[in-house]
Amino acid sequence: MVGLYGNGIELTEKMLDFLWSRQTLTLNNITNVDTPGYKSRYMTFEEELQKRIQSASGAERPKTAVTQAIGSTHATIHITRDESTRLDGNNVDMDQEQVELVRTAYEYQYMLASINSDLKRLQNAAKTF
Repeated sequence: MVGLYGNGIELTEKMLDFLWSRQTLTLNNITNVDTPGYKSRYMTFEEELQKRIQSASGAERPKTAVTQAIGSTHATIHITRDESTRLDGNNVDMDQEQVELVRTAYEYQYMLASINSDLKRLQNAAKTF
């Protein structure tokens, strides 16, 4: 599919994987809201993905390099070390986690709509032959 849509489908697939992992991590934080000493976690991947794609764009064979850059990008999980206002040392902020949960769900739905649109265009183009 690289020839038809460039790297769009591969990038969308990778984003869906990352967003699914972020959703799981957020749900894990919510699950541990009452665990004494638990420190909330968050995931980043956008910046690394952007850097890798930008550096690969200048390569001799940019489509292949960008595809490899997309495939080799990994998410980073960070532990929030902010001080807790709770006596048990837990620093999970339920309001923040719920906002993150909804935001990630919307991003995931957007990416699904994007890939569905790409595949429908491909299907419509194939019908004309």
